[in-house]
Amino acid sequence: MPTEADTCRTLITPALQAAGWESGSHSIAEQRTFTDGRIIVHGNSATRRQAKRADYILCYTRDFPIAVVEAKAEDKPAADGLQQAREYAEILGLKFAYASSGKEIIEFDYLTGMERNLSAFPTPDELWARLRSGEKLTDGTADSLLAASNHSAGKEPRYYQRIAIDRAVQTIVQGKKRVLLTMATGTGKTVVAFQICWKLWSSKWNAKGDPARKPRILYLADRNFLVDDPKDKTFAPFGDARHKIEGGNIVFSRELYFSTYQSIAGDANRPGLYREFAPDFFDLIIVDECHRGSAKEDSNWREILEYFAPASQLGMTATPLRDENRDTYQYFGNPIYQYSLKQGIDDGFLAPYRVYRVVTQWDAAGWRPDKDDLDRYGRKIPDEVYSTADFERRIALRARTRAVARHLTDFLNKTNRFAKTIVFCVDQEHASEMRAALGNLNADLVRQYPDYVCRVTADEGDIGRGHMQRFQDVETCAPVILTTSQLLTTGLDAPTCRNVVLLRLVNSMVEFKQIIGRGTRVRDDYGKLWFNILDYTGTATRNFADPAFDGDPAFAAQEEIDTYGTVRRSETLTTEDQQDLPAIQETPAPYGQLPADAELQPSKKYYFDGGQVEIVAEFVHELDADGKQLRVVKLTDYTAEKVRTLCANQDDLRARWADAVQRADIIRQFAERGIDFTTVAAQMGRPDADPFDLP
Repeated sequence: MPTEADTCRTLITPALQAAGWESGSHSIAEQRTFTDGRIIVHGNSATRRQAKRADYILCYTRDFPIAVVEAKAEDKPAADGLQQAREYAEILGLKFAYASSGKEIIEFDYLTGMERNLSAFPTPDELWARLRSGEKLTDGTADSLLAASNHSAGKEPRYYQRIAIDRAVQTIVQGKKRVLLTMATGTGKTVVAFQICWKLWSSKWNAKGDPARKPRILYLADRNFLVDDPKDKTFAPFGDARHKIEGGNIVFSRELYFSTYQSIAGDANRPGLYREFAPDFFDLIIVDECHRGSAKEDSNWREILEYFAPASQLGMTATPLRDENRDTYQYFGNPIYQYSLKQGIDDGFLAPYRVYRVVTQWDAAGWRPDKDDLDRYGRKIPDEVYSTADFERRIALRARTRAVARHLTDFLNKTNRFAKTIVFCVDQEHASEMRAALGNLNADLVRQYPDYVCRVTADEGDIGRGHMQRFQDVETCAPVILTTSQLLTTGLDAPTCRNVVLLRLVNSMVEFKQIIGRGTRVRDDYGKLWFNILDYTGTATRNFADPAFDGDPAFAAQEEIDTYGTVRRSETLTTEDQQDLPAIQETPAPYGQLPADAELQPSKKYYFDGGQVEIVAEFVHELDADGKQLRVVKLTDYTAEKVRTLCANQDDLRARWADAVQRADIIRQFAERGIDFTTVAAQMGRPDADPFDLP
């Protein structure tokens, strides 16, 4: 009986070759894997699901796939493979899908919506001509689309990056002036921007259609490291064509310019350095993290974009449309391509995560000063109930800072003391307090590694940037913990960051997604397959409940911990149980009145150094294997539910469990669903029990 592999080898591959798919620049990519396979976390380990793999991807040139082919065994109907061929074509952004058994060939053409049976595969030139006609591609557009990507980094663009690159190139060359790409943090927006620029640059596209020159491109961002890092690393193949605008100096002889808005924007003392360039000097402007204010109507940065209106303008953002970034979408228009956090996790390109919701008694019930309480500067603290939203903004509670630092330290002790961790604090002062508290609690490591915990805020300048760069380096073990406030919310590529800690309320979904994006990078070679979010404010819980959030975790467990971090009780919970957790008050109370001589005081914020606070509860969310929230109360219940989906009844389970091969298959299937029998047995207090004996 011929197998599918036999059919490929003896019938389908020769038919493709006969149609010219292995001649010249045209090629056949056989058994091409295009995702990494979703990461499934079970216990303290993780495995990957099977990656998506196409039998054939037909490439018009090395960097331009044009069709997908799914094979069926010779004795099977070709139609059995068409649905999968269409699914893969839609994922890969291809217009032609084929299914073949060697004897039959079925084509689905997305340009016409027509399905038909063929006697032979189309030739490369035939498909390219049909695509050009259907997409209305001129010679200039075709040249830019088919321009080779830059492969100097040794990595092929991922499938979704290639779609974003090609759609942006096509849209820009066809003359659209405002273009938007929405891609989740960690999915390689900078790589996409680089390849777009490379294709346009190497094909000599420019807004005026001048064949004698290459395009002039301006890359804009709002922070120096968001400009310096791409310029010095990703865009390095451009060599001397690169130039950073800084120090008030203008150069007109380069082709690829980098700048922060602040370096060229106008203010009360100057008209704006950008006006030194003619409005039509640049052919393309790339606006990185464009949701961060560049498109707001009242922004002086908007003036820069409007001044350079003749240029094509490409905005890049990680956040889908929401009220808070509506200006961005109104300015750039609907995105020509979106790749979400959920898609990235499903494909295995982004790391899934656990969320630990940790509550102190003061966050749960509020804190109220005693009648005669004074702060550290001798000021009377206004008598009112202070809540999470007030902490570190209106009132700094040293006991709370120490309790949180102790809990985080204990968490690292239980998991990995060298797991790179970013702690997001309320302000720079709070980041300093947390740095000191964490340093004292980890003095044994600080003695060996003086930079074990560092503050990285705007005040640190070059010193902070040095800490940040060493934190990013996968080969450097210290710094391990960075405390920050706003500086690291976006643009920090730290592939081995395993813990993201929230010590401040984040009311913006845009900012929340940026923050958790610090942990979404995957590094298989360093064992970084998932990460943890430790949420001390309720930010994560609230945002996961938002229907617009597209990557919620789902598994829940609760721990009650005393002042010293000792676990009193641990239990797996469902999201339904979260309503029993002490509520967090998120609306700040009215501001109290400061004394008449407040201007003589060290700060408008009160500092209370007394009191004692306990961490009263902790629970954990985790994505299950299907990417949905678990509905069950306990992990054991979830396990029982999955058993019922795999086995008809107890007799069926017993019979299969008695066979070593079938037992191994059952264990494998449970692992794919995120269930680790060792963890289940431990939660039931029977760590040595055979899984079959667990009730």
